Amino acid sequence: MGATSGIGLELTRCLAGKGWTVGAAGRRTETLDSIARSYPGKVIPARIDIGDPEAPAAMMALAAKMGGMDIYCHLAGTGYDNPSLDPSMEMLTVKTNVEGFTRMTGAAYRWMRDCNGGRGRIAAVTSVAGTDGIGMMASYSASKSYQQAYLRALDQLSRLEHLDIRITDIRPGWIRTPLLDGQTAATMEMTLPYAVKRIARAIIRGKRVAVIDWRWNLLAGLWRLVPHWLWVKLPVRARGLKKSL
Repeated sequence: MGATSGIGLELTRCLAGKGWTVGAAGRRTETLDSIARSYPGKVIPARIDIGDPEAPAAMMALAAKMGGMDIYCHLAGTGYDNPSLDPSMEMLTVKTNVEGFTRMTGAAYRWMRDCNGGRGRIAAVTSVAGTDGIGMMASYSASKSYQQAYLRALDQLSRLEHLDIRITDIRPGWIRTPLLDGQTAATMEMTLPYAVKRIARAIIRGKRVAVIDWRWNLLAGLWRLVPHWLWVKLPVRARGLKKSL
């Protein structure tokens, strides 16, 4: 879900190239058709907008067309540097990263529980930004914290219901995507192929939480040790994020 740009597009190419059958879903029909032509029989496209209340039904139709769904991978998202707290930007982030995320991951869980014998895996790309609130990108970092908590809750729910629905939470650091072209590289910034190779590996291996990469894993570990009184005094700068899908 979110296969038409950035991480989602690169991951679709990566998995299809490894021989996986990939249901590629997103809003850009031309991109979907193009990647399906590049991997005939391996990429099954479907136009799905996670903001649409009917999106879960479209996802289930895609799963039926593919003959099943072993892994639901959620990559659709948006975010902005928004120190002015522009309401339109804040609410769009919440609508996509909270409402849309909940709609689709919840639907995937129900499908695996009710239609797939209680088996499957839900993998979602969140962010190291969910470790704590970042003032320059308040709604984005808060939405990523929400996603991580929701995934933990689904993991617990699966165990309470004695199901075999596994959860993988992928937390990348800064990644250079086409949306950041022209901007100065950030500290510890990763290239898209470098990051996606590691994201694919985490999905295939079924890791519960995977921080991409080892440098960000170390930084996130230190980040969690910072007490709140100190964190709010730190001059944390955002990535220059305009939008991430």
